Amino acid sequence: MAAQPLGEANKQLWDDTLTKLLNLSHATLQRNAELENRVAELEVELLVWKQAHSVALEASERDTKAHNMQLASLNRQISNMDSFKSNFNPLILCVINGDEFLFKQDLVVQGYQGGRVAAQIITQSIAEYLTNEDIHVFGRLSFWISIYFNRTALKESFIETNYCTPDQFDNFIAGFIHASPRFLAIDGGNSKDAAEAKIREYLQVYTRFPQTLRVFFGGYDATTYMSTFSVLEKEQAIGKVILLTASENGEREAPLHTLPQFKLDSVFTSDKLPRMNRKLAPLIVGTSHNVTSNGGLISPQSPARSMGRLIDQSLPLHKQNPPPCNEHYLMTCSKGAALCKYAHDYVLTPEQLHSLATNAKKAPCNWLKNGMPCPFGDKCCWGHVCPNGAKCYHLSKGKCWFKGESMHPTSTAPSPVESS
Repeated sequence: MAAQPLGEANKQLWDDTLTKLLNLSHATLQRNAELENRVAELEVELLVWKQAHSVALEASERDTKAHNMQLASLNRQISNMDSFKSNFNPLILCVINGDEFLFKQDLVVQGYQGGRVAAQIITQSIAEYLTNEDIHVFGRLSFWISIYFNRTALKESFIETNYCTPDQFDNFIAGFIHASPRFLAIDGGNSKDAAEAKIREYLQVYTRFPQTLRVFFGGYDATTYMSTFSVLEKEQAIGKVILLTASENGEREAPLHTLPQFKLDSVFTSDKLPRMNRKLAPLIVGTSHNVTSNGGLISPQSPARSMGRLIDQSLPLHKQNPPPCNEHYLMTCSKGAALCKYAHDYVLTPEQLHSLATNAKKAPCNWLKNGMPCPFGDKCCWGHVCPNGAKCYHLSKGKCWFKGESMHPTSTAPSPVESS
């Protein structure tokens, strides 16, 4: 057989070499793509761990701060205690805002016996808490419980919502205060701010006492008690305060101060009373004509009457005293005017209502925030989506108020605040 020409042999050699180079190139590109995908996965995983580490670090810092506050408070107590040991017994105090921190219905309907049971459970629970905290008590311990509330308004709300009967309410209160001479139920009066004013004064005075070891406080609201807690923090007395809660998530709003929390869901409920639609009674209008209207409707001949107070134009809505109630003007207030700390009697213009609705969307809906479906749906006045979206800076730091799983959608659709 004739030998293969030299040119064809060289061509065959080059073809084989190029084939090998192409295969190597394809393999290299494929491997490079696999490595890039793996790097991207690792970067995502690293980001998740960084966020988790950031949250854990902040939680540790909060715990450390709370511990340091309590330690500073105790050190201050110890330094001033010697002069009081011979004359004063140590105090464990419990103060409750009865308009905000409600007793469970199954206890209230038991009347007198339910009041005594509630008092007993609170006493035993706080005693166990103090034992677990290894708090050493000198002398004879004196334990006091004080409940401040608007008795008339709270009783009416309980009756209207079928929470209990009038006798059950009165007997429950009687059973509670009869459980001990140191258990008090104090009617703060008809003003919705009266109980809060008395509680603020209570905290400022009794927390400062050197013989006061702990103050358990139920019914905390960050806005209402911010100034009081700031004063106690400056005086290194805030370490004595422990917040009572009725759920794992604490109170309605995140506390502005880092304080320990103690859950008492066996006695108190985190639910709020629904608002009842009251039937309007005939209304007497004016002073000179003594005209009576039917169901609050005034005839054309009736004298003009004031429909409510006007907004102070020099202040934003949230700085009014008190601010207008978002839920009253935008949907339905669950408390009603008698118990709600915000105003229901302002006359708001369409522009002011729009501003109220826009600002309300910047605060998270507590239903979604706590992992439950919102019963109001699209009609809810509170925010169901974080205004900053999926790229929320505060979310990456674990500080965003919108904590619900669905509150940071990855979609690029505008948020309710932006579209309103």
